[in-house]
Amino acid sequence: MKNKNESKFIKVRCKDCENEQVLFNKASTEVSCHICGSKLAVPAGGKAIIKGEILEVIE
Repeated sequence: MKNKNESKFIKVRCKDCENEQVLFNKASTEVSCHICGSKLAVPAGGKAIIKGEILEVIE
């Protein structure tokens, strides 16, 4: 049986200041933009709710 890893890092662009930031798709805490402080991800019990634009999935 193979262990399926569904956790990934993603590159997200902030909708307010266009800053690009890498974060975990299953973040357990709120993730804020390093530049303007707006929320990029909010925890939701499993996968985080991503508030910015997802640019790419980093494997």
